[in-house]
Amino acid sequence: MAVQAVESRTSVPSAAAPFGPAVALSCRECGERFELGPSFACTSCFGPLEVAYELPAGDPEALRRRIEAGPANIWRYAPLLPVPADVADRPNLEPGLTRLVKADNLAAELGVTGELYVKDDSGNPTHSFKDRVVAIAVEAARAFGFTTLSCSSTGNLAGAVGAAAARAGFRSCVFIPHDLEAGKVVMAAVYGGDLVGIEGTYDDVNRFCSELIGDPLGEGWGFVNVNLRPYYGEGSKTLAYEICEQLGWRLPDQIVVPVASGSQLTKIDKGLKELIALGLVEDRPYRIFGAQAQGCSPVSRAYKDGHDVVRPVKPDTIAKSLAIGNPADGPYVLDIARRTGGAVEDVDDERIVDAIRLLARTEGIFAETAGGVTVGVTRKLLENGVLDPALTTVVLNTGDGLKTLDAVAAGPTATIRPSLEAFRAAGLREQ
Repeated sequence: MAVQAVESRTSVPSAAAPFGPAVALSCRECGERFELGPSFACTSCFGPLEVAYELPAGDPEALRRRIEAGPANIWRYAPLLPVPADVADRPNLEPGLTRLVKADNLAAELGVTGELYVKDDSGNPTHSFKDRVVAIAVEAARAFGFTTLSCSSTGNLAGAVGAAAARAGFRSCVFIPHDLEAGKVVMAAVYGGDLVGIEGTYDDVNRFCSELIGDPLGEGWGFVNVNLRPYYGEGSKTLAYEICEQLGWRLPDQIVVPVASGSQLTKIDKGLKELIALGLVEDRPYRIFGAQAQGCSPVSRAYKDGHDVVRPVKPDTIAKSLAIGNPADGPYVLDIARRTGGAVEDVDDERIVDAIRLLARTEGIFAETAGGVTVGVTRKLLENGVLDPALTTVVLNTGDGLKTLDAVAAGPTATIRPSLEAFRAAGLREQ
């Protein structure tokens, strides 16, 4: 479908519109606007496209009440998303409204004196934040008449697409690197769609999908993170919405976000700015920090070197969900970190595993490797005096540790005979 330029609209779409308050696609680089369609790049400058809105105007308190009266999932924020008003009534996985855990035990371990929270998105239907973004992409796929849902994935997205497609009645065919963790492969395959392993890295998989879009073989396919990417990315805004609502409609002072492509971090910033513009939260400074694994840290490296350009790298880390060597939104992550007074940092695999164990031991949250990255980077930022321990801080855990079991070695404390004498001899009672 060709991308058509449009003039800015002044009227708010009707409640029956398939994209709700969305009015156009807008180029992040040159600002040119285009009709809403399955497009992801500006035809003038090749910059990335994102959804532009005419958001609800009027009484912020009335909008707050409307949101709070909505369903206990991301569709409570439908008035702020590119979805139809009746989206909650359609077959979907109903992701979102996951726990915001007040992490006092972790705070004590890290020396945090202010409030520390973990936004635990492992509680989503397929146990990662990807259910949020896929839910929005599914609605766009419906609107454009696609029959097959597809994606390139480091694992979590493949499972989310497979599950969402099964629930919504789409065929699915997803593509992954051939060497993903076994748990993620099983979770992507179990929903009955086609799962294709590609020999190479995620970046190789992504390039292949871009070629498939332009081939007759891809006719009728919606690639959630390629030709549906502008809509898909908007799902990450709901993390920002939920965090602020769960904090009593206030902004966190600091937030630590894992960086793979960088889209999640940029959309969280977009969501926070929208809440401010709508008067739903007080307008005050906040700082956003990006977290990467040292074995795939092109954005962190660019930040530390003072560069605006992110140089691609070949990933080599246990944090495979973050192993994107050429992150599309990397330059925008740099802009946001610098604008908000944040930073982008990385940790090695050993510290990732230590952080997974720390979060599990202190708060009972078993994070996948990406969660180990955010907790590990949080600890490192505190040690280096970059993160303020006295402020309200939110750390994201974006997936379940059961998906990355190979990263952490654990087993029984002891194996004994079934007798009290054996238990006493093991000395466990005194520990």
